[in-house]
Amino acid sequence: MRGLSPSHHVEPSTRNNQPPQPSRDASHLLPQGEKGVSGHLILVGQVGGAFGVRGEVKITAFTADAMALVGYSPLLKADGSVGLTLTGARPDKKGIVARAREIATKEQADALRGLKLFVPRERLPEPDEDEFYLSDLIGLEVRDDSQAVLGKVRSVPNFGAGDLLEVAPAAGGQTWFLAFTRDTVPELHIADGWLLVRVPADDDTEVD
Repeated sequence: MRGLSPSHHVEPSTRNNQPPQPSRDASHLLPQGEKGVSGHLILVGQVGGAFGVRGEVKITAFTADAMALVGYSPLLKADGSVGLTLTGARPDKKGIVARAREIATKEQADALRGLKLFVPRERLPEPDEDEFYLSDLIGLEVRDDSQAVLGKVRSVPNFGAGDLLEVAPAAGGQTWFLAFTRDTVPELHIADGWLLVRVPADDDTEVD
């Protein structure tokens, strides 16, 4: 099965028992401001500012169907509070041009530029048996070839070069990153709560 990266399309996709190659873009953001997915909120869009002078707002969509954002409304902020309640929309080059209950003027729309818009994981379509969302990896045990538990997946960030696993060590201390590729994560056992990793010998990735 293959994972879903919200930065690409917010829909599950299949794979043949291998993790996906890194995403081709990095538009999804963690609530704390880093790129990726965290917890049970999945980023589906980002406010681009005002469109025209009548209070319409441009939203970049990270869903396969940009107009699906209307159906997911209300869209949430990273803290879980309501961000925008869409009342109408039309397709645009990178997403949609929308009207929202919270926006009445161009100035209000521009003030929200950059706002990340999320939906709870449970509001998205359930993946099939051989599918998963990247957020489903959060909390999984990270094991090596000897089945030793190295830690747990804390988040799945993407800083622009591809999806990563942020791992919280089992013994405590500083978290570390591992590229989420077929080579470094050859096996996923989501239903059983763990994944297998192979850390490159020269890996020295750290979290600031």
